[in-house]
Amino acid sequence: MLKHGLFAALCLTLVSLFATTPVQADEIITSVRSPEWAQPIDTHYNLHQMTPTLYRSGLPDSGALPLLEKLKIGTVINFLPESDATWLKTADIKQVQLTYRTNHVDDSDVLAALRAIQQAESNGPVLMHCKHGSDRTGLMAAMYRVVIQGWSKEDALNEMTLGGFGNSNGFKDGVRYMMRADVGKLRTALANGDCSTSAFALCSMKDWISTSNKEGADAVGADVIKTMQPRE
Repeated sequence: MLKHGLFAALCLTLVSLFATTPVQADEIITSVRSPEWAQPIDTHYNLHQMTPTLYRSGLPDSGALPLLEKLKIGTVINFLPESDATWLKTADIKQVQLTYRTNHVDDSDVLAALRAIQQAESNGPVLMHCKHGSDRTGLMAAMYRVVIQGWSKEDALNEMTLGGFGNSNGFKDGVRYMMRADVGKLRTALANGDCSTSAFALCSMKDWISTSNKEGADAVGADVIKTMQPRE
């Protein structure tokens, strides 16, 4: 209970800090970085390596292609509304676009990102990015740590907010989401292939309608075939 209370207090403190004080994350205790945190690869692109097969960065450009090829990146996941096609013109790297905003993020956004990462990792190293590589990318990196790798929320938040990934003004929305996220439900939904943790989410309703329509069409088709068969 004490640890839970301290964690809740930490989260509330972070939300309050980011809401009132424009600070740089790399100004807060980044002189001592945990070796478990994402390690810097290229400061120009805010590029860091999280795992042997997962990288995070700000928005790359065509000048980053030699570096991506050196890292053997097979998939680039983009959280921005603008396509990567303007700079990523090689067919050797797959493009995945999953637009979202941290102030409107929900479980379906997180599940879509985590599922895309898992699927892409089977084809080689993955790079995920937003514009600056801090808020949108930071939240998905933290959720990967918690849901996939089993980190505690506290450890993931420490990396997200104190890892030196850039301006912290957008962290407050990510911290709020992480405070209320049900990690167990996210893991279950991810394992089951569900688009959300809620059956009433928009994506869940769309899946249900699509399935119902398909079942209805299959039933109608079966009836049509049956009526066309000659009677004995």
